[in-house]
Amino acid sequence: MDLSTSTVLVTGANRGLGRALAAELLTRGATVYAGARNPDQVDLPGAKPIALDITDPASVATAVRATGDVTVLINNAGSNTYTDLLAGDLDNIRLEMDTHYFGTLSVVRGFAPQIAANGGGAILNVLSVLSWLSFGPGGAYCAAKSAQWSLTNALRLQLADQNIRVAGLHVGLMDTDMTRGVTEPKSDPADIARIAVDGIAAGAHEIVADDFSRQVQSGLAAGIEALYPELAGIPG
Repeated sequence: MDLSTSTVLVTGANRGLGRALAAELLTRGATVYAGARNPDQVDLPGAKPIALDITDPASVATAVRATGDVTVLINNAGSNTYTDLLAGDLDNIRLEMDTHYFGTLSVVRGFAPQIAANGGGAILNVLSVLSWLSFGPGGAYCAAKSAQWSLTNALRLQLADQNIRVAGLHVGLMDTDMTRGVTEPKSDPADIARIAVDGIAAGAHEIVADDFSRQVQSGLAAGIEALYPELAGIPG
């Protein structure tokens, strides 16, 4: 699709990957709404700040009314409480689901009719390699991202006949505030934004942005013990 003639809403656009996505889209000539809970935090020249809290249905409805010309939606806003499913605070676990699953669904339900009315377009859900792979200490985030991936697959089917292509972006660690304390190698958000926007332009359904995500994706067909080798030694 021609992004130079597109109007794009990016959620969580005040920092990290969201800001990088908005910046990349602006370089390609797109009109960009930069959604953020506090739009005063949007500091990207050329972007149109818009107040949007994806966990608040009233905020989503207000954003829908404030626009009208959106043809591409990027669901980037997220949270990570690093909460253990067994021992962690249930409120944190609910926050992860409210953000990644119900929040994404709320924004899609709000903006899909607008996109369809404008002739169709695209939706990109920013997922994670942890849509496919889980680890105990962050189980709440992993479960929410897995649910968001399932949601993405369902939306692909339901919105296809409205000329809306739904894509998922899978990526591992990025150098953002969310991973500030992580010492492993991290991707530059600007590089991931470029890959993601290339995928939207090409009409991709799934955008797998780094080697680790590709490795995990290829292991899905190999079974549970291939993804979680530590389970192989547990007696049956």
